[in-house]
Amino acid sequence: MQKIQLGSSDLQVTPICLGTMTFGEQVSEATAHSILDRSLERGVNFLDAAEMYSVPARAETFGATEAIIGNWLARRPGARDKLVVATKVAGPARGMPWIRQGSPDLTPQDIVQACNDSLKRLQLETIDLYQIHWPARNVPAFGMVYFDPAKDKTVSSIHQQLEALAGLVKAGKVRAIGLSNETPYGVHEFVRLAEQHGLPKVATVQNPFCLINRTLENGLDETMHRLGVSLLAYSPLGFGLLTGKYDATGTTGPDAPKGARISGYESVRKQRWGRPEALAAARRYNALAREHGLTPTQLALAFCYTKWQVASTIIGVTSVAQLDEDLDAWGTQLSPELLAAIDAIRWELRDPAL
Repeated sequence: MQKIQLGSSDLQVTPICLGTMTFGEQVSEATAHSILDRSLERGVNFLDAAEMYSVPARAETFGATEAIIGNWLARRPGARDKLVVATKVAGPARGMPWIRQGSPDLTPQDIVQACNDSLKRLQLETIDLYQIHWPARNVPAFGMVYFDPAKDKTVSSIHQQLEALAGLVKAGKVRAIGLSNETPYGVHEFVRLAEQHGLPKVATVQNPFCLINRTLENGLDETMHRLGVSLLAYSPLGFGLLTGKYDATGTTGPDAPKGARISGYESVRKQRWGRPEALAAARRYNALAREHGLTPTQLALAFCYTKWQVASTIIGVTSVAQLDEDLDAWGTQLSPELLAAIDAIRWELRDPAL
């Protein structure tokens, strides 16, 4: 896999990134280390974590994923120089009172302290890509559809947050900065203020992008393209819906296959991935994959792997076997006829997991 430059930064990454939010909850530390070993062995140089991980988020596992990665890095002294390590500072509280006492803001001081804490857990001196996990300001996200200005509250400004991130870059604790779950306005404002005040420019935005959620193509892709910001696509398998594992039961609830991730996550089922419309659309795409001699996973990943909008696709796995399956999908080509059929389904069903 040829490496790709992230935005205007000096970070060079593989077009596949290993997401790690399952480490410490679904995945034990020993299994996580095996996955990390195999990922590095197969040439993936990009890891993504977050201070709030593992998921589903709990006070007992807050920071567990970073700690697992840190322990692995400490035992593999040669690995660090081969890797680009990304992590994220959580935005304002979303039902997680154990993060900054449930603060409704993300202040510059919060950003600096969170970065220092992540560095300790990761056992690193520098984080390669440090991202704001979700905006401090009021935005529709995580299944919310409409922007409601009546919900606006006074929070730290984008300029203040940029200044805090700039301080971390200047101190050598962070190499490049990024955003996550952002809107076109947010991306543009971060770039505008960086240019106006001589502050670091965001290199990336990490947003959902998959067959059942292509909202990025409704304007955010143009913003990122014209501003030179790279997309890190997360949930390319639609939280498992696009693997086909739920097709037979037709439900993501407790009656779904044993061990399936979403079936045990009540909070997730209430959001975008748990909507009946999302599963119905996923089953259409999964059937289309089989009609064309592909597995649902191959179709869903190839769709992301080959889209011009995507710099790197974040894959989340719970076993070495799943990792190999996802990596083996690299190189899968989708015919013009298959791409047209995908677009026809989207035209009919739109983006049910937005």
